Amino acid sequence: MDKGRFITLEGGEGAGKSTQVRLLKAALEDHGIEVVMTREPGGSKGAEEIRELLVTGEPGRWDGMTEALLNFAARRDHLVKTIWPALERGAWVISDRYADSTIAYQGYGHGLDLPALYKLWDIGVDGFRPDLTFVLDLPVETGIARALGRGDGEDRYEKMATEFHHKLRAGFLEIASNEPDRCCVIDASGSIEEIQRDMRAGVSKRFGVALP
Repeated sequence: MDKGRFITLEGGEGAGKSTQVRLLKAALEDHGIEVVMTREPGGSKGAEEIRELLVTGEPGRWDGMTEALLNFAARRDHLVKTIWPALERGAWVISDRYADSTIAYQGYGHGLDLPALYKLWDIGVDGFRPDLTFVLDLPVETGIARALGRGDGEDRYEKMATEFHHKLRAGFLEIASNEPDRCCVIDASGSIEEIQRDMRAGVSKRFGVALP
């Protein structure tokens, strides 16, 4: 059996990733593909417990390196318990965030050493990378307004300074520029339908799967 494909969605707060993950999952399932939808931090029992530590509380609860270590601990459990088994059986996995978020948030946002974070990526999860990564890009102010409107209590990052979010946006765009064979930047300021259309086109181009 062929291994599955691993697709991730990245971007700043309020980019609409969760909605787009659900829509892309439905499109692939209509094509007869088994799809596992997941998220980070989270996606397994242990990782969800770590998620609570990361996304709630005051902005200064952890320093940048503590956040990075917590994220990679959660990520390792997520891969071992959820992602790798699904890929082995031939399912496709779509994740709302993955390791690029640690590089962007803790590296570009908090100023941690980027080579050290990439080394942590290599050590913590064997350097495992997605087959395709969509970076949903939109103006910072628009994204924060959307995110704060959710009211789900997971607002620790939304409460961080605007400067942090501008660094975050620049970081994601640089990540995409550095790995153009893997990353595809999507304009997330358009409608839900427009964003999904562009993502389906990206999947079709990368994997040869004709999605409507």
